[in-house]
Amino acid sequence: MAHSHHEHDYLPAMGRDRLLPLYDPFTWLLGAPRVHRRLVELAAIEPGHRVLEIGCGTGNLALRAHRMHPDAELVGIDPDPLALARARRKAERAGRPVRFDQGKAGELPYPDESVDRVLSAFMFHHLDDAEKHRALAEIRRVLRPGGQLHLVDIAGHHGGGFRHRMARSEYLRDNAGEGIPDRMREAGLTDVRTGERGRLRTTFYRASRS
Repeated sequence: MAHSHHEHDYLPAMGRDRLLPLYDPFTWLLGAPRVHRRLVELAAIEPGHRVLEIGCGTGNLALRAHRMHPDAELVGIDPDPLALARARRKAERAGRPVRFDQGKAGELPYPDESVDRVLSAFMFHHLDDAEKHRALAEIRRVLRPGGQLHLVDIAGHHGGGFRHRMARSEYLRDNAGEGIPDRMREAGLTDVRTGERGRLRTTFYRASRS
């Protein structure tokens, strides 16, 4: 899920379609499996929950969530058809009944109050400010009362030179400091919490729908 690219109105995994085969090994080297596992743990998914991953890419987080919670219903959404095709092949090979839909965070094709948990990993910083607001409004719309958003991303709760580099980036600066929690509250989400800070400048966030 991302800002514009000359070939698409979204950013493909790894930036270009032809680099998609490198996406999984690259994210593995960066430690994504550990981050995904922790995000799923924090989400406290229960049997029967409907869980939506936004910006699912090649499906790694959604598939891990189903491995950890096989009694939950997992759905991933992403605008990239090539990444989705890879995600579906993985699910079929693993025998995991995870559904992958094509769509964008700001236009979710799901009914109001139909989801118990929304997960997002390293997608939010690809959205510009208007897209962030649309995505969070849509997340609030599809969450059931008491449902939760669990998000991990590159964020500005890290000091030093990294924060200054974020401030120079059109997309990353929106994540600096309280940028993500503030936008969650503006969207009408409640009980907004900034949680653990991990390696690779990541921060975990949680918000609820009342």
